[in-house]
Amino acid sequence: MAKPRIFPRIFLGIGANLTADGFDTPQAGCLAAIDSLKDDGVEIIAISPWYKSAPVPISDQPWYHNAVVEITTAMRPEELIAVLHHREAGFGRIRVTRNEARVLDIDIVDFDGMVMDGNVTLPHPRMHERAFVLRPLFDLAPDWVHPITGASISSLLDGVDPDQDVIPIIEA
Repeated sequence: MAKPRIFPRIFLGIGANLTADGFDTPQAGCLAAIDSLKDDGVEIIAISPWYKSAPVPISDQPWYHNAVVEITTAMRPEELIAVLHHREAGFGRIRVTRNEARVLDIDIVDFDGMVMDGNVTLPHPRMHERAFVLRPLFDLAPDWVHPITGASISSLLDGVDPDQDVIPIIEA
């Protein structure tokens, strides 16, 4: 009998501060995007609680709705990032300027502890500086450790700029 394949543990950061066409809120568009990933061979394991966060860097943009999604897939990181970019475009994201307002942003935060630098950089190169990624990641994986620095997620959260506002979205 063949051994069952063990798929990697992957965390995606997802967020938006503009509402995609056909949706009532940025969060609703993000949830639809998460659900649509199933069509591409992505298994959704868990979704963190949602947070509102001020734009980073600080600007006059609307606040973001953010979460972290735990997934698994048989895809390699390069294949997964292509799928994520395709989904973003399908929801109306057009990449023009870095840190601009967007209808959908999906990033690979961590791909089973893999370290890569190339077309895909793993772990995400700025995730350790962003409360809007670390806070929901902590909700899903409080024992997570940064694969390069070895820092615990708790210590990373303690080191984030206290001016980064991250507020839980309380579901009605």
